[in-house]
Amino acid sequence: MFEGITFADILPFIAIGFAAQLVDGALGMAFGVITSTLLISVLGVPPAAASASVHLVECFTTGVSGVSHAIHRNINWRLFARIAIPGVIGGVAGAYLLSTIDAAVTRPYVMAYLAAIGVYLLIRGIRFSPKFQREPKIVEPLALAGGFLDAAGGGGWGPVVTSNLLVQGAQPRTTIGTVNSAEFVLTLAISITFLLSLGLEAFTTAVIGLLIGGVAAAPFGAIIAKRVPAKGLLIMVGVVLTITSAYALAQAVTG
Repeated sequence: MFEGITFADILPFIAIGFAAQLVDGALGMAFGVITSTLLISVLGVPPAAASASVHLVECFTTGVSGVSHAIHRNINWRLFARIAIPGVIGGVAGAYLLSTIDAAVTRPYVMAYLAAIGVYLLIRGIRFSPKFQREPKIVEPLALAGGFLDAAGGGGWGPVVTSNLLVQGAQPRTTIGTVNSAEFVLTLAISITFLLSLGLEAFTTAVIGLLIGGVAAAPFGAIIAKRVPAKGLLIMVGVVLTITSAYALAQAVTG
């Protein structure tokens, strides 16, 4: 499957994997969105194969990132338990249904919603006050939907779960660390599902470069999340979510 690959072939993917994971580890989102957009829009990889490749890489990057977040005490373990199980259920369902449901039909609406959330978080970040932080009430349904969209669309766990928890007033640092760490369990379940349903041929050669770059960047995201103030994290999440969602929306609409 990977015969004849040179370093020059995978170098662009190493750079993309490094940048995408740096953003994902620090902000709790964007690895799947960035890499899936590249594989599908630029290389023409089928959505199922792109999602399978991205999730295989994320098994390693989220594992390293999760350990780093745990070391830096960025994880709320109670929240972790609440999102991991429904996330896995949604992810497995999304992986199984990807071959029969055209995600392109619903993707424009999802991206428009996420772009709107990004704008809201950007405004909230600018006007942020620690006094308004509170425990989120709607958690499990978000994880279920986030897991499904992540598998079916090649990305969506972070944008759906992280952004909506932040909208409810959750503490940015631990929310980002917790959602990012729980993603390891999610991506492992999704990857196994794709492997059983599609076989090894679903995993593209881009996996090697994305894996090298992603694993190399994984430890640094937790450090950024720990050191950047909550106001700054909210603003960065808003900017990244708005830009990536708006771009994905434009791609989906223009075909």
